Amino acid sequence: MHSIRSISAEDGTALLPDLVELLRDSVENGASVGFLLPFSRSSNTAYWEQTLKDIEIGNRTLLVAEKDGRVVGSVQLELATKPNALHRAEVQKLLVHSVHRKQGLGRALMSAVEEVAQDLGRTLLVLDTLQGDNGERLYAKCGYVRVGEIPGYATLSDGSLHATVLFYKLVDVT
Repeated sequence: MHSIRSISAEDGTALLPDLVELLRDSVENGASVGFLLPFSRSSNTAYWEQTLKDIEIGNRTLLVAEKDGRVVGSVQLELATKPNALHRAEVQKLLVHSVHRKQGLGRALMSAVEEVAQDLGRTLLVLDTLQGDNGERLYAKCGYVRVGEIPGYATLSDGSLHATVLFYKLVDVT
């Protein structure tokens, strides 16, 4: 059984080795989450350290899924901070370790991040994903509305450009 929780920057520091492993596994298994192969450990660690700083100042929320005391999945919510955007947030970097895929964990993380957004008063969630990627199907199943695509948006590790698909979802505030 997986447990999902929102973590503090302090918790994240303790979980840093697991977070680094999760991102390494995701990138090496083809996740299009902003990184290209080869992906260095120092770049990976620097990314998580910056993410933890963003959590500490309140611009980001990080949820982790754990099993047997190890992080096996995560998702982030970047909170818009401009005065006219305090009702929205961007869902980012849904990661599930390759060993734990196809078990409903991605959907569970999406449900959990939506609950966090509601608790924070965020009623509009947006996200993007590589066209044709597993995420595109998952987000549609989770009730996200496909807005359209942008051609040539992301560079893949082989140097080719690929389209991204934009989604949104309106959530009720509790």
